[in-house]
Amino acid sequence: MPEPSPPPLPSRGAELRAIGGHAGVVLVGQLAVMAFGVTDTVVAGRYSETALAALAVGTAVYVSVYVGLMGILQALLPVWAELHGSRNDAAVGPSVRQSLYLCAATIVVGMMALLSPGPLLNAAGVPAELQVEVRRYLAVLAWALPPALLFRLFSTLNQSLGKPRLVSVLQIGSLALKIPLSVWFTFGGAGVPAQGAAGCAWATLAVNYALLACALWLLLTRGFYRPYALWRRMERPDWPQLGAFLRLGIPAGLAVLVEVSSFTFMALFISRMGTTAAAGHQIASNMAAVLYMVPLALGIATSARTSYWLGAGQPALARRATWLGLGSAIALAVLMASALALLARPVAALYVDQPAIVVVAAGLLVWVALYHLGDAVQAVSLFVLRSYRITLAPLLIYGVFLWGLGLPGGYRWAFHGLGGIGIQRWADPGAFWLASAASLGLVALLFLALLARVTRRLPAR
Repeated sequence: MPEPSPPPLPSRGAELRAIGGHAGVVLVGQLAVMAFGVTDTVVAGRYSETALAALAVGTAVYVSVYVGLMGILQALLPVWAELHGSRNDAAVGPSVRQSLYLCAATIVVGMMALLSPGPLLNAAGVPAELQVEVRRYLAVLAWALPPALLFRLFSTLNQSLGKPRLVSVLQIGSLALKIPLSVWFTFGGAGVPAQGAAGCAWATLAVNYALLACALWLLLTRGFYRPYALWRRMERPDWPQLGAFLRLGIPAGLAVLVEVSSFTFMALFISRMGTTAAAGHQIASNMAAVLYMVPLALGIATSARTSYWLGAGQPALARRATWLGLGSAIALAVLMASALALLARPVAALYVDQPAIVVVAAGLLVWVALYHLGDAVQAVSLFVLRSYRITLAPLLIYGVFLWGLGLPGGYRWAFHGLGGIGIQRWADPGAFWLASAASLGLVALLFLALLARVTRRLPAR
């Protein structure tokens, strides 16, 4: 049998279009998912200030758990993208089935954390009256986590194979279900009692199971998946392969957990400042998450292309894909940060109609714009570093600068002041955002240095 012909070598412009097209499709789907959070923020804000504050704290806890575990599964993208690049389709199915063991473990760990949030909430000093609503919210989301992680595995598979469109179509369609359910369950009606912030969680649970059902149907019926033989009998655990998954996934997941948990503790500490500060921070964090979707999409697309070319034995093209993706992320970050800084107050007013919250949120959105510059660079860099199997160094950098500098610096400045350098206490959420922006900027610079070092070592051909 003749050897398969090598993949065509694209021009620089064609490579950029491939990355941009992939990222654009991913972005549309991710924005639909982010619209879940925007919807919940607006709905809870219209219901009550307490519901919005509970949503801010509950979302911070859930996102920390979910994103950390999601990072473990998302780290498998380079594995399957390299198999795709080397045209080893027969190996994809067994690899995906082995990943289900890993996914099952993440589900168990995540549900345990969400069903027992008490120690975390108490350690962060969340007021007791707010904890009641937060616990109700998280108890529902614990049961929404299994379909969310399984769908993330489906999403990672599609992205690694360069076919993210099906995922985005499902995510867009699910928004049509999420919006009315969040309104209905939060405010009640038609025999359903008003449930406040927990109503948003029930809506998420329903949508997640619907998404998983659609994903399974597609895997069963679409001819695109047949060459990968996904639906064969489950093999026994392949411990060497699972070990390789863990060596890649655990540092990657922990790195994301460190990043997001610094965000989480920021929300928990800000909750001590009262419901107005917590509500304003929820708006700011939601907007930061919306902006993050652009570098996230570019990171996924750039990592997929980089890993594809590495699998195809084309390291020079892998290097080119890396820097094209990063350059695009930097340019877009500057544009979006500038727009947000100029439109901070109108954007805040889109979320709530309480003047006090609008004032707090508008001030924070200016710092969010600065924060996004570093966030965009480090997000794309993190994904691409995984393609080169570099996961431990980013984890250590995150730990030192986010946990060691950004979060403690913001806390001390907000509640005690930085007396050693003559800066007085700033009892405002802005202290946390400014400290986080500075630390994330340093992380971005170090990640760029890592990428420059590893790509310089690649052969020219």
